[in-house]
Amino acid sequence: MIDQHRRGMVLAAGALAAGAVGAPAWGQNAAQGGRKLGYAIVGLGGYGLGVVIPQFKHCRHSRLVALVSGDPAKARRVAQEYGVPEKNLYNYDNYDSIRDNPAIDIVYICLPVSMHAEYTIRAARAGKHVLCEKPMAVSSRECEAMIAACRQAVKKLMIGYRCHFEPYNLEAIRRARAGEIGKLRYFRSEHGFNFGNPNAWRLKKAMSGGGSMMDIGIYALQAARYMTGEEPVALYAKETTDKRDPRFREVEDMVEFQLEFPSGVIGSCMSMYSANQNHILLMGDKGRIEMEPGTGYGGNRLWVGKGRETEITPPNAEANQWAGQLDHLAQCVLQNREPIVAGEEGLRDIRIIEAVYKSAREGRRIVL
Repeated sequence: MIDQHRRGMVLAAGALAAGAVGAPAWGQNAAQGGRKLGYAIVGLGGYGLGVVIPQFKHCRHSRLVALVSGDPAKARRVAQEYGVPEKNLYNYDNYDSIRDNPAIDIVYICLPVSMHAEYTIRAARAGKHVLCEKPMAVSSRECEAMIAACRQAVKKLMIGYRCHFEPYNLEAIRRARAGEIGKLRYFRSEHGFNFGNPNAWRLKKAMSGGGSMMDIGIYALQAARYMTGEEPVALYAKETTDKRDPRFREVEDMVEFQLEFPSGVIGSCMSMYSANQNHILLMGDKGRIEMEPGTGYGGNRLWVGKGRETEITPPNAEANQWAGQLDHLAQCVLQNREPIVAGEEGLRDIRIIEAVYKSAREGRRIVL
């Protein structure tokens, strides 16, 4: 338990330090590294194209140089819009030939979860560093294979936990560590949204690995870990799913899970695909820290005190979490440092999620 607790504290400290991406101290240190590292975006779906690619204009140490897509016409349109040379367009069949392109330093895997392991391993074998979206893979065994492949290739592997670079989350962590709410006793987080499309790949278990717990519950789990700075030692979970709903023929809707931490803190979390919620609450013996929304793409809010009387705006509130994430891995490559959310961090979450599913199936407390 002591080792787990210490690891959590080190992770949280690293998040606070890396959260200064774009701030003077961190930026000046990295600016001496020279060139921007080149990213290939693998997957031009809603997240890769709609969210990640537009963020490169905010980056100081990263640039978009290549695209990987199964839709050549779409790839050409995106390439023209963002200035990517046509020779740097790849599909899933010739993906391995990225090894011959020195402009590509890092690949960012923005594919369905079931494809994360394959394309991470192939990227590592092609000699490229990897940023892979969360959840890391459909199983802990796949996560282990991804870590092993990158280690064997001597390449960095980072998981896309953007909230480690989000200013409101970092400010909440800082204030909790500074003791502003006293001794932490209780943590709560609910994450969910009303999933409207019953044909989406996220509702196909073979592609997603699971339902709300894998997709949005991972935010509640991550927040519990980085806000407390501890690793859970046991958990209990319960699933509530209406199988008559066509959305939930293969995956779960609501999952409640309670986490026990070494210090005695209890974490109460929920994920759901049938209601909108995005909330984080830390209760200490002298006050509380609350965020709602807590992990949004924008518009996050933070209160510290007895209730919602005092709203806090972080000094670097406009910092771009995606640029921070992209630049962090680029700097880790340039300076040969480990990312604060390396592959091992993704593996820990998947192992805990597997325990959540086991507890829900068997109706019993699971010791981690």
